[in-house]
Amino acid sequence: MSAPTGAPATIVVRPMLAEHGEQVRAVQAEGIATGDATFEQAPAPWADWDAGHLAEHRFVALDDGAGTVLGWVAASPVSGRCVYAGVVEVSVYVAAAARGRGVGRALLDAFVASTEAGGVWTIQAGIFTENAASLALHRSVGFAEVGVRRGLGLMGHGPRTGQWRDVVLLERRSTVVGV
Repeated sequence: MSAPTGAPATIVVRPMLAEHGEQVRAVQAEGIATGDATFEQAPAPWADWDAGHLAEHRFVALDDGAGTVLGWVAASPVSGRCVYAGVVEVSVYVAAAARGRGVGRALLDAFVASTEAGGVWTIQAGIFTENAASLALHRSVGFAEVGVRRGLGLMGHGPRTGQWRDVVLLERRSTVVGV
């Protein structure tokens, strides 16, 4: 799948493969270092990461010329209960050098198309209140704020170590699945 119209021509979105694993972890590590991407203190080992994300809904954005991973998106199930089979949580990370180039939008567009084709009716995301760029990105593809989870977790790394963090809960309800 090529990047959507409007995305820089050098970006292509492809299904994530195991061979992308180390670059995926490196991009996540850059996000973790900002202190505004996740409560996680380090990327999980690839085998653990792979086991926790749905294989059918994970993509990488690649620099078409070099094959470098510029960003990634993946889904995690929110519950093992059958009534939530069509609900997933999204994670999206963009490499520091690729931010502002349409990478996140290209990834989320591919992700939404994939999840809807796969029968997913709701995508949820939890984003720190300070992560304005991620909040704007998600809203641009149809996510709406459900609420704010106050003091959800204690930050254990980065510039906000020791702070209780608020997380905005967003969701995107499909307009074609489950309507």
